[in-house]
Amino acid sequence: MKKRQLGNSGLEVSALGLGCMGLSFGYGPATDTKDGIALIRAAFERGVTFFDTAEAYGPFTNEELLGEALAPFRNEVVIATKFGFEGGDSKAGLNSKPENIRAFVEASLKRLRTDRIDLLYQHRVDPEVPIEDVAGTVKDLIRSGKVKYFGLSEAGVQTIRRAHAVQPVAALQSEYSLWFRETEDEIIPTLEELGIGFVPFSPLGKGFLTGKIDENTTFDKNDFRNIVPRFTAEARKANQAMVNLLGRIASEKEGTPAQIALAWLLAQKPWIVPIPGTTKLHRLEENLSVAAIELNPQDLAEIKEAASQITVEGARYPEALQNRVGK
Repeated sequence: MKKRQLGNSGLEVSALGLGCMGLSFGYGPATDTKDGIALIRAAFERGVTFFDTAEAYGPFTNEELLGEALAPFRNEVVIATKFGFEGGDSKAGLNSKPENIRAFVEASLKRLRTDRIDLLYQHRVDPEVPIEDVAGTVKDLIRSGKVKYFGLSEAGVQTIRRAHAVQPVAALQSEYSLWFRETEDEIIPTLEELGIGFVPFSPLGKGFLTGKIDENTTFDKNDFRNIVPRFTAEARKANQAMVNLLGRIASEKEGTPAQIALAWLLAQKPWIVPIPGTTKLHRLEENLSVAAIELNPQDLAEIKEAASQITVEGARYPEALQNRVGK
């Protein structure tokens, strides 16, 4: 597994990380603890050194799972986690008050079985708390040694700039993939200017870009995708054009649609580190085999041209959740 630097921060991680949310939250029933630990350790054995979690995934259970799984090789990995919801509940309101951040860090360190958080993100921007107060609080936690690097998630350009002026932001985590590219307009140029790394979540379009989902697919009753406009049956049918594009390129490269989607992301900037998630070992191995796929400038130009002809149907979030992003 190749390594990448997240911007100018000095934080080095594996070129692909592992998004751990789906092991506990968001996509149906939680994975059995034993199986979750086995998958996380399998990722480490295959070269992954960057693991992503949050207090809200569960709440709390995903951090506990990660802490147990990574304990034997804690000093060989980078753990990223996130604060920012009332009581750790993503369905509750936002809370990035300094006292809440400090309390979260103390509790998170226990759940993660560690003495420091490598990368601490604000999960969503809290309009009630100035970002300067958030950044200042994390700056103090970095000085104390409890946190090493500061990150933001789904923040807008002005928030990124204001936070970075107080405490350098090592990484922004936001959605980015071939079927969600709004970040290319302002976010990516700003990150490049400021030397901030980019960690795309949902790099496989919440599973859609794997080619294993169509308009007839049904999801578990607790699966987040049931409320996502982009995952209505009509939208999935319309959006099949993107999967067909990936499938065509994949057949030429002797790969899979998922591998092409990840290879495309990795080719955009050297400081982009996607964090695909999975609960299945064979999918993990498929994702990590992306290193064998090489997209040359002609391939990238072809994908760009073809993708520009495809209109993606459906919003990526329901309205209530959309109001929490890009602030």
